[in-house]
Amino acid sequence: MPVSMRAIRQEALGGPEVLELVDVPRPEPGPTEVLVRVAAAGVNPVDWKTRARGGVLGEPPFAVGWDVAGTVEEIGRGVTRFAPGDRVFGMPRFPREAAAYAEYVTAPSRQLARVPCGLSDVEAGALPLAGLTA
Repeated sequence: MPVSMRAIRQEALGGPEVLELVDVPRPEPGPTEVLVRVAAAGVNPVDWKTRARGGVLGEPPFAVGWDVAGTVEEIGRGVTRFAPGDRVFGMPRFPREAAAYAEYVTAPSRQLARVPCGLSDVEAGALPLAGLTA
């Protein structure tokens, strides 16, 4: 039986009221990917604009959220940059669906970095898009 997790998804476009907490299968990391246990996910204008208008993700159902920070749980074949237990952050798959508003997310390892010492999960989860923009 597949392992499940909780995630925020939406079946319609609109305001925050369209976001639903649902049980979905936990993703498995593919080659060169890592499975991250999400500790914090950032909320940016692209998230609420996509939630309201669809945009690059098209029509629902989909899950928004790109900025993420957490801990590597599993690594896929070929991953040499990270090991389980490493704290990481990044903005995976942008502008495609990353579904970071979830308990777990998979990401290409090259789209993540180690969280610098002294940076909290919340700070790391808020940094990727704002840091790239700056």
